[in-house]
Formats: sequence, C-alpha cells, structure tokens
Amino acid sequence: MHSKEYALIVAGGKGTRIKSRIPKQFLGLQGKPILLHTLEAFFRYSKLIEVILVLPEDDFQTWKDLCHQHTFTQPITLQKGGDSRFQSVKNGLDKIAGPGLVAIHDGVRPLVSEDIIGASFRLAAVHQSAVAAVRLKESIRMTDQDNTKAMDRSRFRLIQTPQTFDVALIKQAYQLKEDASLTDDASVAEKSGHTISLFEGSYENIKITTPEDLIVAEALLNAKRKV
Repeated sequence: MHSKEYALIVAGGKGTRIKSRIPKQFLGLQGKPILLHTLEAFFRYSKLIEVILVLPEDDFQTWKDLCHQHTFTQPITLQKGGDSRFQSVKNGLDKIAGPGLVAIHDGVRPLVSEDIIGASFRLAAVHQSAVAAVRLKESIRMTDQDNTKAMDRSRFRLIQTPQTFDVALIKQAYQLKEDASLTDDASVAEKSGHTISLFEGSYENIKITTPEDLIVAEALLNAKRKV
C-alpha cells in the first residue's frame, strides 16, 4: 500500500538579500509569483498530494489575493510560520495528523521537477529519508584566520530540497531544542539519531536568494519553453 504523500512548503523569506521590499516568494517570475511556480510543480507531480504552505501570518491576505489574481484554486492548508525556519517547519508538521511521507521544500525553489519530487518519495519510502543533493563543480578550500587548505570536493555535496521523510520520524526529530547548527531538515533528523540518504538533485533546482538567481531562473524557464 502506498504511503500518503504530503508537501510542506516553507515560504517565510523577507527579500533582504535579493534587495526587495516584496518578500521574495511573491516576486514575479515570468508573470507569476515564484511561490506559485513552486506549488504548481508539486501538483503536476500529483493531484492527490496534500500541501501545507507555511507563511508569515501577515502574508496570508497577500497570498489569497494572488490566488484570486492568478486563478489558483488547488486545495492548500495554510499554516502560520515561526520566527525561524526550524519553528516554521515544526508548525507545518503540526498540520499532519496521520502517517505518511512528507517532502519539505523551499518555497523559493520554483524549478524543482516532478522527477525529483517523485524520486524523493520513492526513496524515502525505502530509507525513511531522501535528501536532494548535487556534486560541487568548483574547487573548494577550508579557511581559518591565518591559513587556507585545499579540500577534496568529491567528498562534499551541496544540499537542496525537497528533503523527504517518514512523517513520524521527522515529527519526532523536530522535538529537539533548536540551535544554530540545525540549518535544514536533514541536520535536524541527523542530530536526532537518524541516517540521512542522499539522492541526485539538479543544478536547475536553484534557490532564489539573490538578484542573480532570479535572472538565472528566468533563463532556465525560457530554455525549457524552447525545448
């Protein structure tokens, strides 16, 4: 029997690094808010997926207005975010009542593909966790105040979302006390004692954080339309 599938979309950004007064998840990308592109990717993957969208409470009306403006009618559960990503994810998980698998995803990764979403659920069904990651393209060095040291880049991965987990496992992990080392869901699960399984993500699955990222996302979408 297939596990029930949930998507927990975290969208609490303020647009500081992208130098925008508008929260970055609401910035336009080819005529639609970034966040809308992200949500549509999950509904393209499955019409049956249950989506929880975590937003700052002050942004609820903005989101409802955008849904009306863009005729977006897919069923979504809204949840109030917290003061940090950790707290926002924890709040979102509170909206899941039963067992299943949950893909936790950044609201500002709008180019995630249905293939990656599907792979994350299939692997999490086997391993209880499935975290998208890509290999480094460039050389890296470790630094301290006085020295730098070359590192073997083949031993490292850049971590993306979705990060997909058995619901019970990740809910239990989020009972940990929050600290600065817990930068993503994988680090929370790992600190709770669970092994993290990685799978191949995509270099196109970018997180829109800076003005340059928005330009890259536009270019990637344009290229896809020409194929």
